Amino acid sequence: MSMQNAGWQAGLGRVERAILEQYQSGWPVVERPFEAIGAAVDAPEPAVSAAVEGLLDRSLVRRVGPVFDPPRIGSSTLAAVRAPPDRVDAVAQTIDAHDRVTHDYERDSEWTLWFVVTAGSRDRRDAVLADIERETGLEPLVLPMQTAYYVDLEFPVLGSDPLATGERTTVDPTPIDAHAADDLTPLDEQIILASQDGLPLSTTPYRDLAETIDADPDRVRARLDWMLDRGYVKRIGAVVDHRATGFTANCMVVWDVPAAALDDVGTTFGADPAVTLCYHRPQRPARDWPYSLFTMIHGRDRAAVDAKIDALDASVPYGHQRLYTTAVHKQTGARYEGLLD
Repeated sequence: MSMQNAGWQAGLGRVERAILEQYQSGWPVVERPFEAIGAAVDAPEPAVSAAVEGLLDRSLVRRVGPVFDPPRIGSSTLAAVRAPPDRVDAVAQTIDAHDRVTHDYERDSEWTLWFVVTAGSRDRRDAVLADIERETGLEPLVLPMQTAYYVDLEFPVLGSDPLATGERTTVDPTPIDAHAADDLTPLDEQIILASQDGLPLSTTPYRDLAETIDADPDRVRARLDWMLDRGYVKRIGAVVDHRATGFTANCMVVWDVPAAALDDVGTTFGADPAVTLCYHRPQRPARDWPYSLFTMIHGRDRAAVDAKIDALDASVPYGHQRLYTTAVHKQTGARYEGLLD
């Protein structure tokens, strides 16, 4: 194990390791989830609670709660701007001041800043993009997701593997609707807003959540189960800060794949255990952007990441670019205020 990995893993107890290994998803939607987890990992309820608090205190876990799917319940897009080198930090500050901007990464590319805008509707999303263009004087390259092949940032973080790899289920092309879901209820909106920063850290988090919105706890749990079944909630669990666990050599690889080959290449790449994200976004030839397929490789070692990209490159006859993350300007959960307006 490298010194870097040994450092962050030092002092992790058995229960903390179990949380990281087993509960990035599958957090029990029951009255006392810490008790249920304790029964599964052979630990008392207070030990589970203390382990979760310890992971949060060390910033290895950013929050515990539902992970919503922004393109399903709202409207979300990736965007990029060409910020001149002497303006990168100032432009990033302007972009990050918008609470609808959830992520903002500096990448090794002529498109220097890459950010995600998520809002309750497409009109709200586009209004934020228009404000950013007006405030910065830079026209964003707007790239909404159109087809998802594999999108899941749940992967093992313990050990010393140089690449993030995880088990795969069937990878199917999933078209992304440009419009927000229309079957969410007012109670669903309340649950989303009350839990977007995570569940209360108590022995009865769903009951406490229900109290904040004056709802029946059983009904709240039932609606969360329904949103899980519908895919509006991708998972409920510990949201790991992957950079804090040593995954700092992270590369977004963009591929110039023709439309006729997208599903074939997308499902093949999405099935690769080392590809953590794989999706189709539009080409923008008028903006000199020919790339249509996006893959993300998370790694602890840049040489290992490059070797994986080389292997993917050798399997297809299409050009690509490697956009390594060089700085993280903002990384937070999506904000859903005004979701059903």
